[in-house]
Amino acid sequence: MAGFAERVKALPRLGIGVSTEYGARTAPGALDPAALRAAHPRWGAFLEVGVEVAKGLDADALAWAARGWPTTYHFLDVNLDEPEDLDPRWLSKVRAIIDVLRPAWLCGDAGLWHFGGRERGHMLLLPPILTGAAVPGMAAGIRALREVTGREVLPENPPGVAFVGDLHLLDFFARVADEADTGLLLDLSHLAIYQHLHGHDALTALDGFPAERVVEVHVAGGIEKEQGGFRWIEDEHGTAVRPEVWRILEALLPRMTNLRAVVLECERNALAEVAPLYADLERRLAP
Repeated sequence: MAGFAERVKALPRLGIGVSTEYGARTAPGALDPAALRAAHPRWGAFLEVGVEVAKGLDADALAWAARGWPTTYHFLDVNLDEPEDLDPRWLSKVRAIIDVLRPAWLCGDAGLWHFGGRERGHMLLLPPILTGAAVPGMAAGIRALREVTGREVLPENPPGVAFVGDLHLLDFFARVADEADTGLLLDLSHLAIYQHLHGHDALTALDGFPAERVVEVHVAGGIEKEQGGFRWIEDEHGTAVRPEVWRILEALLPRMTNLRAVVLECERNALAEVAPLYADLERRLAP
């Protein structure tokens, strides 16, 4: 198989999109992705569909796919570093969903979506162990999933309020990308949460990060919370994007030469609420 530098040339440029998952639009005040696309085609250029194979695709995702509109497949139920997770039954359902969505690629938070045996509704999502020893297992899972699906698999840096390991988050994913020869999904809001939690400047460790491997970027709002004296930023997919998220985007954008897609994660908000944020994002992405 060709290396990433060659494979990425064949990936489509999707532009700016919106995320969803099963039943997301049924929540009060939630965003209707099709309405976003109708009103602002540039902001709803594609739909990132969060998938648990046990649930499948909801009516909104099916309707979007039926129209032939672009999608990406965001997995919500696989631990990439556990070979047993790529079992035949799960893979069969993944292939069936790929046949419907025809996604440009697969992507998802590269952490622990479940602890122990995979069960419906786990949705645990813990960060990976940030050590060199954890890199080969995750890289092997990415390569295996890429091979069996025929799609690029972009690992995403997960959110968290506690991280274990001696590597910086960006250094860990740089090593994973190199060993798996893969592109990356960089969630800027998750990164800002990590930097804040560790007392780092927002731009810490960016210099050595392989920004040319970033194929997709996520932006989302986050709010600061406190419990028992512990303060953290919750990744709540709202409209209050923190200034450090924009700082990271501004710093990395010139180096993200293979960037193909940007998702504004705002599925829990009405169109009128997110429109100014989309306009701001579009302005910041302009050459």
